[in-house]
Amino acid sequence: MENSTNNALPDIRHTGVFQAPIQKVWEAVATPEGLSAWFMPNDMQPVVGHEFHINAGPYGMSPCKVTEVDPPHRLAFRWGKDWTLVFELKELDGKTEVTLIHSGWSADQVTEFNQPHTIVRETMDQGWAGLHQKLGRYVEA
Repeated sequence: MENSTNNALPDIRHTGVFQAPIQKVWEAVATPEGLSAWFMPNDMQPVVGHEFHINAGPYGMSPCKVTEVDPPHRLAFRWGKDWTLVFELKELDGKTEVTLIHSGWSADQVTEFNQPHTIVRETMDQGWAGLHQKLGRYVEA
């Protein structure tokens, strides 16, 4: 039992429509260059089972593992010991709807850095709101 479901916190979800073709958005979320441009430096490859690291600056190198690849619609990877990140892309007549889901939150868990999920989740939610906009600016440029 990794997560005690009774104390699960809601996933972080951000959805928006970007003025960019789906392939361009896919490359922004499913390649190391694209992901680095708006998120954090990494050596991700869109291959199920690929283990990689995100350079989380002051928090050091975060281990990750790709769990789902369905180009150009869905990419998911494990991040650290608790979290999963999912990017869902939907084509809308030349534009792309992007939903970002950050799951794996539990009220009775702490991060690798001993911070309670309840506190970190709030910070991350705000961070993802900004990053979602940054992704939009990147793909619309």
